[in-house]
Amino acid sequence: MSQSSTQFHATLARIADALERMAPPPRDAPDFKACIAARWRVSGTHKYLETVQHVHHMEADWLIGVEAQHDLIDRNTAQFVGGKPANNVLLTGSRGTGKSSLVKAMLARYCSQGLRLIEVEKEHLNDMPDIVDLIANEPYRFVLFCDDLSFDTGDGSYKALKAILDGSIAAATPNVLLYATSNRRHLLPEYFHENEETKYVGEEVHFGESIEEKVSLSERFGLWISFYPFSQDDYLAAVRSWVEQLSALMPSGEAARETFNRDALNWALQRGSRSGRVAYQFARDFAGRIVGDGR
Repeated sequence: MSQSSTQFHATLARIADALERMAPPPRDAPDFKACIAARWRVSGTHKYLETVQHVHHMEADWLIGVEAQHDLIDRNTAQFVGGKPANNVLLTGSRGTGKSSLVKAMLARYCSQGLRLIEVEKEHLNDMPDIVDLIANEPYRFVLFCDDLSFDTGDGSYKALKAILDGSIAAATPNVLLYATSNRRHLLPEYFHENEETKYVGEEVHFGESIEEKVSLSERFGLWISFYPFSQDDYLAAVRSWVEQLSALMPSGEAARETFNRDALNWALQRGSRSGRVAYQFARDFAGRIVGDGR
């Protein structure tokens, strides 16, 4: 070997050593015996599951106004944890009404029975087959959770989701389900002009290709759970529930309660929404003021 060739190989070896030192150290896989939740992380070309150290604890009993939705997701999750057939779930509807909170509540309820949760961002949907391969042999039941899922016009990543749900040559893994939340029922933006593609054949309605494409995505979720804006009574009940969970005392006396209700309703009016999230935010503000006043 010539001297120039030897120098070239030595230079390559030094470069390889330098790159190896710069590369992030390998991450330990989460120990799902000790942790109940993880996140899928992507850093450059490095992809890994990261343990969630502080899991947001949520109890279903804390959530007011979504009792019917709770019953549906609870039944499906109980079937899944029990090793019975269960469906992927799409929770859709008004913002702040408890969609993601119900998913967290299922984790709190069933983690002792082997349920685990992995949070996956929309940008990483293409990595789901890799995630499934990592956990396929784990003795636990996993919910892959994608919060606030939606796609913009021209975003082709929804096709990866379609293949993952139902359409890939690979069989579904029995210990994995996908739970997703969205403010859009069909996950994709819908436009009025698309209705012009609809045709009527006799008494039958045949939707155009644009609508069929959008409906076909959400239809791959076996269970749809819809959420709606809170009534005034449900909103005030949610406020009282959160005040109780924050260990604050409700006002006593009719006049004080009326003032409390008026303040809570004004809080919602300023935000343009009556929802569980807004109720929680008002309750935190109220509880903080009570503590600050020394009452």
